[in-house]
Amino acid sequence: MSRSVRTRPQGSGQALSEAYDTALLDLDGVVYAGGNAIVHAVESLATAREGGMHLAYVTNNALRTPDVVAAHLTELGIPAEAGDVITSAQAVARLISEQVPQGSRVLVVGGEGLRVALRERGLEPVESADDDPVAVVQGYGGPELPWGRFAEASYAVASGVPWFASNTDLTIPSGRGIAPGNGAAVEVVRIATGAEPQVAGKPLPPMHRETVLRTGAERPLVVGDRLDTDIEGAFNGEVDSLLVLTGVTDGAQLLAAPPQHRPTYVDADLRGMLTGQPEVSGAGDGFRCGGWTATAGAARLELDGDGTALDGLRALCAAAWTAAGEGVCELDGGKALARLGL
Repeated sequence: MSRSVRTRPQGSGQALSEAYDTALLDLDGVVYAGGNAIVHAVESLATAREGGMHLAYVTNNALRTPDVVAAHLTELGIPAEAGDVITSAQAVARLISEQVPQGSRVLVVGGEGLRVALRERGLEPVESADDDPVAVVQGYGGPELPWGRFAEASYAVASGVPWFASNTDLTIPSGRGIAPGNGAAVEVVRIATGAEPQVAGKPLPPMHRETVLRTGAERPLVVGDRLDTDIEGAFNGEVDSLLVLTGVTDGAQLLAAPPQHRPTYVDADLRGMLTGQPEVSGAGDGFRCGGWTATAGAARLELDGDGTALDGLRALCAAAWTAAGEGVCELDGGKALARLGL
């Protein structure tokens, strides 16, 4: 079936870590949250790596440099080097370097990760619209980013300077909950100027290109927690994906996913990389996975049987996505999800 009209999660007779040569892992909400490793992440990644899978860490967070990210992962018990980390800062720096002369000044609204990535591309980071920048780049700068940085970006963009953004994620997971992401900051400059940035990060092609160039992956599996970045990025890159439920996506959002947001596989956490994935098969007017059968009724999704919550969710996805076709499922799945504890 065409990738554009996926109607059920896919099964795999092999462990995903054997079926794919490289895992392209999102970080926030997948490997860690708020600086702490997510449950089962350390041991799952160690097992996948020992089995021969290449692990690459792909993040839309442009704040930290690859060296800092790799050091953090290593401290968590996940050995990594800077070359294993691909950031949206690197992707946007390449995008800018292809459009402006070598040595150009670029006004930076963000953190050290952006500055390092720009210097690697032969560009000079500057701080003010009065420094005659030829481009403006905006990336996540953390909760302490001064409000005045948005004013500098707005002055430059309003004067006609090209505007770039590392990513437009509206939120970012933290140890205390969901916090505003770079997309929220981008909205500040958009409101002030009426302009639109060129965006490099997931789910857009510049990030996928940067990842492939740096990893050399031949059979990649995107692993993420966000439908609108990780899963859509895999869709745009025409590669398979695994959604883990340790971050921002919940069951209701998954059931309502349009085609570009439907993952190939669904699992609770990174242990899903180490196993095969169960088949979701047709069963009369509905779909069966494990001990569950799901159907699309007149007004809501129906669930019968018993078994693991994940199998029930996979069956529900098949019923919802089939009912929705190329749109969004509008059937009520609340009662079925509640029965699964999701």
